[in-house]
Amino acid sequence: MSLTRVVVADDDVLLREGLASLLSGQSDFQVVGRAGDAPELLELVREHEPELVIVDIRMPPTHSTEGLEAAHSIREQFPDIGILVLSAHVEIEHAIELLSSGHRIGYLLKSRVIDVDEFIETLRRIAAGGSVVDPGLVHTLVTVRRAEDPLGVLTEREQEVLALMAEGRSNAGISRKLWVAEGTVEKHIRHILAKLQLPETTDDHRRVLAVIAFLRTRGTQPLAVPDGRSR
Repeated sequence: MSLTRVVVADDDVLLREGLASLLSGQSDFQVVGRAGDAPELLELVREHEPELVIVDIRMPPTHSTEGLEAAHSIREQFPDIGILVLSAHVEIEHAIELLSSGHRIGYLLKSRVIDVDEFIETLRRIAAGGSVVDPGLVHTLVTVRRAEDPLGVLTEREQEVLALMAEGRSNAGISRKLWVAEGTVEKHIRHILAKLQLPETTDDHRRVLAVIAFLRTRGTQPLAVPDGRSR
């Protein structure tokens, strides 16, 4: 089995080393570099050309969007490298801009990474070509809406399925997560796509981007919600 080579970038040394240690304990990942800032990350990527990069959205020296900018540079220079951006906040515009850049891309909130197995599965999904959106981002967009927002036509179960679709999960994966039959999931997805006037597709990445593109048009506020808990 071939290893997925990873570069981890975060200015928080405990988080950086913790992630590196976690991945080193997995049989299918190999940490080939650790970076504390964006320039060091780009240097390591050019040196090792890993299959996956994990990067904090805010890094030195200004702790604003250095990590995001590095992610965009990596995507332009190495389009086949998977990128997972970690953020302390729901930053909608940053997330959507990044997710729209192509496949093998993900956005997660640090505070919501509480299940190690799910986090590892997320990394595998990105490395395999999928897109992953933090459910907190989707939930914020779904619940903070205008009075006549079309998302209001979705049932509570359909909103749950929508969030899992945005995580890049297949119909089978959604079925396992919600403990319902796969046929029921397919039915919910048909209803969601019909209600949101989105084209049907079996491609997981296109499905995620279609949902996110629709959510982006809602113009919801605020654009940054601390750790996704303020609804």
